[in-house]
Amino acid sequence: MWTVATLGTELAAGKVTSRALVEQALGRIADPAGEGTRAFLKTYAETALAEADHSDRLRRAGIVRSPVEGIPISLKDLYDVAGDVTRAGSKVRDDAPPAVADAPAVARLRAAGAVIVGRTNMVEFAFGGVGLNPHYGTPRNPYDRKTGRVPGGSSSGAAVAVADGMCAMGLGSDTRGSVRLPAALCGVTGFKPTASRIPREGAFPLSWTLDSVGPLANTVDCCATYDAILAGSAPDPLPALAVKGLRLMVPKCNLLDELDPQVAKAFERALSTLSKAGALVAEVDAPAFTQSLELYKNGGFAGAEAYLIHRKLLETRAAGYDPRVSKRVVLAKDFSAADYIQLGFDRAAFIRAAEALGAPYDAMLYPTVAAVAPTIEEAGRADDDYFRWNMRLLRNTGLGNILDGCGATLPCQAPGEAPVGLSVAGFSGTDRRVLAVARAIEGALGPHTGRAAR
Repeated sequence: MWTVATLGTELAAGKVTSRALVEQALGRIADPAGEGTRAFLKTYAETALAEADHSDRLRRAGIVRSPVEGIPISLKDLYDVAGDVTRAGSKVRDDAPPAVADAPAVARLRAAGAVIVGRTNMVEFAFGGVGLNPHYGTPRNPYDRKTGRVPGGSSSGAAVAVADGMCAMGLGSDTRGSVRLPAALCGVTGFKPTASRIPREGAFPLSWTLDSVGPLANTVDCCATYDAILAGSAPDPLPALAVKGLRLMVPKCNLLDELDPQVAKAFERALSTLSKAGALVAEVDAPAFTQSLELYKNGGFAGAEAYLIHRKLLETRAAGYDPRVSKRVVLAKDFSAADYIQLGFDRAAFIRAAEALGAPYDAMLYPTVAAVAPTIEEAGRADDDYFRWNMRLLRNTGLGNILDGCGATLPCQAPGEAPVGLSVAGFSGTDRRVLAVARAIEGALGPHTGRAAR
């Protein structure tokens, strides 16, 4: 399990080189017995090795640009890389012009010395939470790999790449949970920042209103380090917080409805552990939170904005789309301007009410996903099955995007159990505080090994 702290220490001590790490990452991606050929759509082997060699030379000269110097990372396929076509997990953009510059998020990672090993698979145009891609194949969840379970989406390849040690961080995007959902299902950590915290330019959009840029990695500290770099801040250590005395709100609403038994068990165990460690865990009636689902009706912001993005391309290339994506896009073609404006007012009122309810607490806790990962076969055999699973998997994570909030998901399953995510969530602009709370909770819950059963 690669972490920034461990790799940084080993690099500083000369126990390993950046080139060795990149060679190891590329080897795992290329391993025919693994998921690399489905998790990655493209690798940058030659460039990555050259950048690793450059990083090693700088380190020998005493220059370390950041804590992620020389460490391998991946990019979701929707980020611009200079000279590459940004396909966003689709084939209808094969003839699009290459990007003329790196996306700002990518440029910041490069400037920090991160080594990009490749572009990861995703749900076409990021429009889905199951993780299936009919064009390039679906990477299998690292848990129960023999059965073949979905990885979650839309940052499917990023989650599998981190879980399988193909990179230390996968850069994802999150519009209704596309970082946190696959992180939870694959047993890794993910962070969705406040949307405006990290530049979204150069990332193929799904929703200008809801899109955010976030990392998937193996610990909260890893996510916090990359988050700071992506936000253009110094990657300073998080403030140290004790679990004892933390005020944690569990909203009693639809977020707790119809949980898989494995999810309910892991969540209750996590709450019990935190209570015993001295946290003040309060279950708070929050029926208004269920309204977040109303704000996604008829596609909501993402549906209306995606239709604007895709309508001209759909006129000429509709047959090339994943039908389950194009069906959702065209559902919003009759979304009126008045409805769109009203949706903005309704969202603002919802945020005010939610922030008032959550003001006395350090963070909210809830299961990241209501279910453990279904099999690829059961989630994809028919459209009805697919759309039912899509909504079930996205239900809880969507709250954070409607709130314009921030949140981390942490693995909370016991060894040998299916991965289950615990969401540690906050409101707009509280990112570093939420990350500090999440790190304290991570320490109290202890190490997780749920990814071992493959």
